[in-house]
Amino acid sequence: MVLGIESSCDDTSVAVLENGVHLRSHLIAAQDLHQLYGGVVPELAARAHLELLPTLVTRALEEAGLGARELTAVAVTNAPGLVGSLVVGVAFAKAYARALGIPVVGVNHIEAHLHAASLEHGECPLPAIALVVSGGHSEIVAVEGVGRYRWLGSTGDDAAGEAYDKVAKRLGLGFPGGPLIDRLAADGNPRAFDFPRPMLHQPGYDLSFSGLKTAVSHALAPHGEPPYSDDLLRDVAASFQAAVVEVLEAKTMRAVEAFAARAVTLGGGVACNRALRERLATACGRRGIPLRLPSPRLCADNAAMIAQLGAWKLARGAASEVDLDAIASLEESGLPLQVG
Repeated sequence: MVLGIESSCDDTSVAVLENGVHLRSHLIAAQDLHQLYGGVVPELAARAHLELLPTLVTRALEEAGLGARELTAVAVTNAPGLVGSLVVGVAFAKAYARALGIPVVGVNHIEAHLHAASLEHGECPLPAIALVVSGGHSEIVAVEGVGRYRWLGSTGDDAAGEAYDKVAKRLGLGFPGGPLIDRLAADGNPRAFDFPRPMLHQPGYDLSFSGLKTAVSHALAPHGEPPYSDDLLRDVAASFQAAVVEVLEAKTMRAVEAFAARAVTLGGGVACNRALRERLATACGRRGIPLRLPSPRLCADNAAMIAQLGAWKLARGAASEVDLDAIASLEESGLPLQVG
């Protein structure tokens, strides 16, 4: 019975997982206070985690119908993310595990996203291509097994979710921008603006979205500052989203063909995007391979996937990490990625 804890950014999440597969409880507390600032404020996020974690753990155990002494291990996100937020989660997990006399293991939440769909869809056919797209990361990874990955491509500038947030801000919308743009795009004309498809025709799998964000800003310049008309908002949103999704689909399918992948799996907050899910479903259908889509609660940073990967690590003989540290950077996190 593993207690999962996730606090890498602005969502606080706790879950209880039985036998590595059965989710007994799963809670996510979104920190809505960041909407007032148009983005995540690291200091406020860390403070909120500190306040929320004890209550969420108590509630998660109650929903699971368990006492704390029935837990066998604690799994916690220790990388990557906002260092203050990570420190809060790691410190809490270590103290909680020590008090109960049970092991604690650290989990890289990007690695957890690679396997999140397994909570609902079971074992993934391998090799698989995973696309993880969120506010902080855009990663294309070839998955050959748990702990066996080939890091194919990422963004050197704005991640996909970050580009959504910045474009939403330029349009005068709220935060987070992804769901707002997705809703507007549903009623817009995706051909109204001919936005660039960055790196679409370049070899490899790397991504870039800062130039696309700049192109949106230039397109809006003749229209002044927000508020804009509903028609303009819808058309800009639809055209921007079409560009992002086309690039993500093309790069992912390029990887599928290069590695003879037997499945595609999606993860991260942007994985909730309607257009991305539809385009990837169509592309996978044409190739006769499954697209493994997590439900929205498992797309966002969540403790269920942390508990799952923690349980898998323990089953493979991982030792308790009593000296576990919080690590902000993906590159320094020790994730077992073979590049190229």
